[in-house]
Amino acid sequence: MKIDNEALKLISLEGKVAMITGGASGIGRATAVRLAQAGATLAILDIDHNGGHNTVQEIQRRGAEARFYPCDVTSDLDCQKTVDLVHSDFGRLDILVNNAGIIWRKTILETSEEEWDAVLDVNLKGLFLLSRRAIPEMMKSGGGSIINTGSGWGLTGGEKAAAYCAAKGGVVNLTRAMAIDHGKDGIRVNCVCPGDTDTELLHEEAVQMGVSESEFFERAADRPLQRIGLPADIANAVLYFASDLSAWVTGSILVVDGGGLA
Repeated sequence: MKIDNEALKLISLEGKVAMITGGASGIGRATAVRLAQAGATLAILDIDHNGGHNTVQEIQRRGAEARFYPCDVTSDLDCQKTVDLVHSDFGRLDILVNNAGIIWRKTILETSEEEWDAVLDVNLKGLFLLSRRAIPEMMKSGGGSIINTGSGWGLTGGEKAAAYCAAKGGVVNLTRAMAIDHGKDGIRVNCVCPGDTDTELLHEEAVQMGVSESEFFERAADRPLQRIGLPADIANAVLYFASDLSAWVTGSILVVDGGGLA
């Protein structure tokens, strides 16, 4: 039997505009490509200009529309300017993926105040700043979907990652609070919590922990599905929340980690 058109409509993002932070690489890039494949127009936000433009080119090669916007999510001025530009360019905003993030693998005793602030600012404050600028535009479009990138360590503690665990724990519960506040506006807010995923960030963690990449990745793959995640694994979960497949889902936390937390 062929795929029914009604099923295809549920996953289609045709005519929708999606904005994604941290879109220059890793999970952000894979998610941008997946949303574009589903029909969305993409606004790619990042401080990495080269990576951001590379993501745009990859999407355009697939025949979809995308533009890059340099944006530091820790700057309220940047967030406001970027949302204004996206609205000016595309006339609407339907999907926001708050994905930008950094990590320092340190205990509280090892973490400087500057490192603590940087991790909380990018992972948590940036979500707050961009969301409060984007939500009014989404309301003008009649609602939309916000997907926040959390972490398995937003639900349970992790070794030598105090600031990151604090930030991602905040992301998880902020997701719930936003869902409660903005359901009346037709805006759904959900969170995807990845496990260890093969990105530049994971490679950086190996360096920070002083462990060889082969050893670090072997440890990370020690989970029921016996492999680390791929960016596409996380992108597929984001697509679910962005599409009408999840039309009656808000305030939910979806763990995508190969069974690691299990």
